[in-house]
Amino acid sequence: MARQKLIIAGVLLASTALAGAAWADPVTVADKTLDGERLEAGIYPSAPMPEGFAVPDEPAHPPFELDWSIGLKGSYTAATGGNSFVTTLNPAFTATHQGVRTDLVLNGGASLARNTDGTLGVTGLNLQLDAVTALGRDTTASGSARIGLSQDLPGAPGANPLVEVPPQVLTAALSGAVERRFGRFDLSVTGDLERTLYGPTTRTDTGLTDNSADNVWQGDVGLRLGVEATPIFDVFTQADIGRDWFDQAGTSGIKNDATSRSLRGGVSGSWNGLLSASASVGVGQHDFDDAGLTDITTRLYDASIAYSPDTTLNLTAALSTTIEPTGADVGGTARVAHIATASASYTVNSWLRLRASADWGLSTVEGSGETERRHGFGAGADYKFNSRTALSADYAYSHRDNSLNGVTDSHSVSLGVTLKR
Repeated sequence: MARQKLIIAGVLLASTALAGAAWADPVTVADKTLDGERLEAGIYPSAPMPEGFAVPDEPAHPPFELDWSIGLKGSYTAATGGNSFVTTLNPAFTATHQGVRTDLVLNGGASLARNTDGTLGVTGLNLQLDAVTALGRDTTASGSARIGLSQDLPGAPGANPLVEVPPQVLTAALSGAVERRFGRFDLSVTGDLERTLYGPTTRTDTGLTDNSADNVWQGDVGLRLGVEATPIFDVFTQADIGRDWFDQAGTSGIKNDATSRSLRGGVSGSWNGLLSASASVGVGQHDFDDAGLTDITTRLYDASIAYSPDTTLNLTAALSTTIEPTGADVGGTARVAHIATASASYTVNSWLRLRASADWGLSTVEGSGETERRHGFGAGADYKFNSRTALSADYAYSHRDNSLNGVTDSHSVSLGVTLKR
């Protein structure tokens, strides 16, 4: 019993000593006293961070990634109507924003030309904004807005020989699409609205000619339904309805306002990202409001194929049929055009790329009897001096047989240099 009392007494003495030490002077760490604020409720002492282990602040990223380029090209053309040399300056830029759900791309460019006679002109201006956003796991929305100004050079190969100064063409357009996936089904809705304005033309037969009768609004709505027939092939059907509104009647006193409808069906396929193809056939109608104009009904063909076995080789081909307004300095009510194109590119190495292309076309202007057949091909090469400078060389041949303007053959050779960011 005496021994137990001694043990208890020793424990009490040790506890008293520890309590006294706890209420003594504040604790010191490396000769630095912790102040009272750091021991308040919710504030805890933090261990010192060695200077070599400090994590630097991440730099702020700009909202857009900007790329730009500027090209200077000279082209010599030998054509049936004569020879010409044209120098063009082509600045362009691209601003890209990659967001969490929405991606934005803004593209802009211009083409400034100097003709053989020394005249300067703006042959092209364009600005376009594209947006893609994910509305859900199976739903995607996209849209674009663009505006452009263009003017052909006087005496261009295949142009109307009666036109001395071609008109300026101003175009503005809005388009949108929503695509939704339902299991094996794919449904998409598209809409487009476009406005086209034509400036006056200087002609040898009528002088300064007003083209305001060709100014037009164009609207179009489309619905496409596809079903996954196999893991490779999709079967689809597509219906479109459109409307053309002209500002005023032409010289004949009749406005070419019309409603267009089309229905087509086809099949598309994709093989491991190496080969993709699509083909469809259908029928299209272009019904004019005025009973004095003959309505148009035609077969519609559409096909495309792309083959890229690796990053060095890319082959594409396409076939399409369109019904569209004739534009300025062309008679008739509407143009029906069948166009086929093909292109190939091969990257030999990091500094040399080879290119080739070909095209074929057949168009008919309804209400005037004008027809045009054309074909052509070209080849070119791009040589990179470094990551920012490239030299391009091209050759192109074009043949046009127009029932009103006759046959035109042209050979063009061009050489240009491009600087980019």
